[in-house]
Amino acid sequence: MPLAGAVPSAQDMTVQVWLKPDLAGAAAFADAVATPGSAEFHHYLGPAAYTARFGPSAAHARAVAAWLSTKGLTGVHISDGRDYVSATGPASTVQSAFQMRINRYRAQDPLGGTTLIQSNDRDVSVPAPLAPDVLGVTGMSGARPDTTRIAAVPRTQTRPRTPARAQAHVTAAPKAPTCSGYWAQHTHPLHPAYQGLSTASLPVCGYSARQIRAAYGATWTDTGKGQTVALTEDEAPTAMFRTLTEYARTNHLPAPKPSQFREVRAGKSCGTATRGAAQATAVNDEAEMDSEAVYAMAPGATQLMVVGDGCDEDQALLDAALSVLTGDGKHPSASIVSNSWQIPLGMVPEKTVHAIDVRAAAEGVGMYFSSGDTPGLTVTDSDPYAVAVGGTSLGIGATDNRVFETGWSSDYGSLEHGRWSDLGISGGGGGTSLVHGQPAYQKGVVPASMSRVRVGKRVATDRAVPDIAADADLDTGLLTGYTESGSDGKPGPYRTMVNAGTSLACPLIAGLIADAQQGRKTAFGFSNPLIYRLAGTRAYHDVLPVDSRMPQQNRAAYLAADGSGGASGVDVFGSQERASTDQVAAKGYDTMTGVGTPNGAAFIAGLRRAAP
Repeated sequence: MPLAGAVPSAQDMTVQVWLKPDLAGAAAFADAVATPGSAEFHHYLGPAAYTARFGPSAAHARAVAAWLSTKGLTGVHISDGRDYVSATGPASTVQSAFQMRINRYRAQDPLGGTTLIQSNDRDVSVPAPLAPDVLGVTGMSGARPDTTRIAAVPRTQTRPRTPARAQAHVTAAPKAPTCSGYWAQHTHPLHPAYQGLSTASLPVCGYSARQIRAAYGATWTDTGKGQTVALTEDEAPTAMFRTLTEYARTNHLPAPKPSQFREVRAGKSCGTATRGAAQATAVNDEAEMDSEAVYAMAPGATQLMVVGDGCDEDQALLDAALSVLTGDGKHPSASIVSNSWQIPLGMVPEKTVHAIDVRAAAEGVGMYFSSGDTPGLTVTDSDPYAVAVGGTSLGIGATDNRVFETGWSSDYGSLEHGRWSDLGISGGGGGTSLVHGQPAYQKGVVPASMSRVRVGKRVATDRAVPDIAADADLDTGLLTGYTESGSDGKPGPYRTMVNAGTSLACPLIAGLIADAQQGRKTAFGFSNPLIYRLAGTRAYHDVLPVDSRMPQQNRAAYLAADGSGGASGVDVFGSQERASTDQVAAKGYDTMTGVGTPNGAAFIAGLRRAAP
């Protein structure tokens, strides 16, 4: 990547030196407590007990802390579970301590634009006596482009994520509608035809809670009562409980009780405007979408929103996830964690994410991660102890019936001057890991064609992603709400907009897991061994590739020009091109949607039977 310059030597940084636990022993224990039939099945450890049994020793943590102090770093702190040692100092001191340089580089973002990323120019170095006890170091990367956390679609410049109230205004005018209240309510001819299609449906104006609940069979018998779902975020929303209350009212859901929502912070405050400053004027309703998607599926559950602080976005998010696991020492803060974010490969050491996920599994906490909004893998979704949630395109009809569902992988065509231009494919993440071997729960379910991958000169059978899926396409997204922040910093009016991405799919799944856990004495914890036991049963809708026999209006969405000079376009669903992605949609397991999407009561009953 082209070098854009060095970070200022006086820039304050907080680094975390992650310590090595007994990963092999912890993984064996995690497998035992997560696998039905094992003598240890669902006999979890509390946070302090996990640290005592598998965590790094206190002596090793003190040794790392002492070294950081001698290098001139301040605020040295050993985390509650001895997972890492953190320290703060100017960039010049951090660079000297770890024997590397921290630079800014120009890189291409998922939308084809140019962005700046921050990274060390070589591997960090620690003293040889300490190296065996260190997993890795985080805190060098700063902020990442916001496009890695939303539905990264090429049409963003011509069809922005317009607030739904503005869309409603357009729909009410005498002009032709630009979106639909349900799938195929409105269609549009394609002149000339594109990829053999002469008609397409308009995208939805945003599904309601009623529609998305019906599509995945959520019931009023199981509402997640008695369960806690944690939502990890990197930015705090404006007046979240007020927003959630209004979302419930406008969607005819029961009003949330104050005891059902709590917001806490984790990590160390950045103290500068570095992170998120570039998006300060844009609407970022990521946290609101997470909360509302969980509430739509599990209105009886308690939500714990954990906002990670810090100048390094990746580190802040890891801190948020880890804080749920350390809890009060005796118990984790939640048994279900929805992580609607992803960290690209290479941005943090994979073993740090692995250590967090193994701890979670040993404590009986399910870590649900978005598979990402661009094809391929991330460091967060590919770990074998994470439940990776992929994305679909979902058509819901006039009677809340399921019209179609296919893997989210859309080819975007732009129409200008009567000619189509193919601008490429967007969609959810997935694929086969080059690092992690195939976990036992995937054996016999994932076809060899999707689990085998060439690593150097050998062919390995490795971890396939995702595990399960739900709606993620912006053309079939959810109508979410947020509260505007006024110029005086006080909460303003409630607004709505269409939202999507695997950042939507993840909390939808988390909510349904909460429904299934209702009334149980022990949590499902790491649920992949249960999820895969149900593969091929009525517990799932098998998400199939687009078929030429499908009606044309169910194979594409027409995107009207927004009046700002941009072109109209079309998204062709279920596009699979090896040049853009090595993922595939197929009968049974596939690398776009995993084992499929939940089938309501059958999914809930199946999980309960699989975990007696």
